[in-house]
Amino acid sequence: MASTNDIRVVAAIDFGTTYSGFAYAHRKSPDEIFCQDFEGSFKTPTVLIYDESFKVTSWGFPALSDRTIRKSKSSSVELFKLHLGRNIEEKPFLPEGLDYKKAIIDYLHEICKLLKEKLNSYKFLEFFNQVIIILTVPAEFDNKALSIMRDCAFKAGLTNEKNSRNLKFITEPEAAAIHCMKFLSDNGITSGDSFMTVDCGGGTVDLTTRQLLFDNALGEVTERTGDFCGSSYVDQEFIKFLEKKVGKSAIDLLKKNYYRQLQCLIQEFCKNVKIPFTGCEKDFEFTEIDLGDYCPELKQYCKDDVFMEIEELELTFDDVRTMFDPIITKIVDLIKGQLHANNDKCSAIIMVGGFSESKYLQSRIKDEFLDFVQNISFPSNPITAVIKGAVQYGMKEHVITNRVLKWTYGTEIGRKWEADDPISRKLPNGMIKVFHPLAKKGSHLTSTDEVKTVFKPYSLFQTKVSFNMYHTSKLDAKYCDEDDVKLLDNDWEIEIPRLDDFDDQIISLALNFGNIEILATAENQKTGKEYKVKFNCG
Repeated sequence: MASTNDIRVVAAIDFGTTYSGFAYAHRKSPDEIFCQDFEGSFKTPTVLIYDESFKVTSWGFPALSDRTIRKSKSSSVELFKLHLGRNIEEKPFLPEGLDYKKAIIDYLHEICKLLKEKLNSYKFLEFFNQVIIILTVPAEFDNKALSIMRDCAFKAGLTNEKNSRNLKFITEPEAAAIHCMKFLSDNGITSGDSFMTVDCGGGTVDLTTRQLLFDNALGEVTERTGDFCGSSYVDQEFIKFLEKKVGKSAIDLLKKNYYRQLQCLIQEFCKNVKIPFTGCEKDFEFTEIDLGDYCPELKQYCKDDVFMEIEELELTFDDVRTMFDPIITKIVDLIKGQLHANNDKCSAIIMVGGFSESKYLQSRIKDEFLDFVQNISFPSNPITAVIKGAVQYGMKEHVITNRVLKWTYGTEIGRKWEADDPISRKLPNGMIKVFHPLAKKGSHLTSTDEVKTVFKPYSLFQTKVSFNMYHTSKLDAKYCDEDDVKLLDNDWEIEIPRLDDFDDQIISLALNFGNIEILATAENQKTGKEYKVKFNCG
């Protein structure tokens, strides 16, 4: 990694489920943040068009703008970021033979090319040594998802090595909270007060409750939370509505063979139905969508009388509200959970992200929470809050002073078998392997805190010690093969010199939680040899 003095530019990429963008700033002018313009918008659709050999032919707005190619069978993909999510019942559609990781790599590669073109104006720049890349991730991403994102960023050309320390991560709600600091005084927030940032995106809704500290830093008050209930799930409710009309099998065949047509239909729904919807019936205009125009191939998968009956698809006010309500209910429940975790203490709620521009969502949030939180605000250009906050974080990482751990972290160690241990776990040498917690879920840790522990090898003749790091949502896990105890991707080992005295063989392990990725350092205290590796603590 280049030294801090070598870094000239901080660039941030907001790789979103439905829309993505990037921004950058020169370290000499940190307040002058340049957001990339995509055809008059600060974000472009997270969509790719592939040819028959899965080579990218178009991406972003151009991939959706040509309405004359609806009959094309070209492979068109979207929502592929959702394949990284945990606990998603139905993964988004992908063409047969296409891995979601390839789609992520290909999309990031297009962003990377455009970013490098923009930075060419800085003639002195040598990209990999002089640019810090900040990549935003949802609060719900686990270690596996983060490891995949780091690998994809490397293969897309954003870094010159997989474990480059010039690539850093920040969660989307943290980035939004940093950007929203400038609005706090307008909402009567002063040092010591807490506020909640709710980032409503296309795929996820992410929340964090932060306390404003006296030196314009932010401390995390509660564990950040999130769920898959962004605006694209309103679109999925629309598809479910359509399935009830023509049958699920008909829509599945349309997805498989003419997915571009389905995309065009959803775009029409978003433009003329979802975005204008206010939740007020007097504002609603009766809506018809011509399925014969947007999805002409759907007819072949339906009975003639069924298609004729719904070719002009009618949407009533109640139909549309029913598409919104289950998604908004999840968002309301997430906010209630954050308030409850902070004993209902919150001076302001700040709504950001593209979905927060929905008038119906805004009115529902105000109706639910104005009696409990006096300040509920919706800043202008909420779609840029995350990307600008990520750049600001890259300029001043210490603005985040502490984090609340979402997981318990530990490793596997051996100890003597005891009478209350299961006999089935007793090893021939009288030992037992157990989960040894190093940092527990819910702990408040600052950027300088280190969690330290020491180990000894199993025997005098052992020449290497390896550490497998695990994480779990449990506070009381006993064994590493329990449900919900997951092995992290990284495993490593350090050498031990052959010694005569067993007491000399002591290994220290230190974990630093200054960033989303934990820095773990193991040291052989006899030789001083160290080994470092990163893990995700999101």
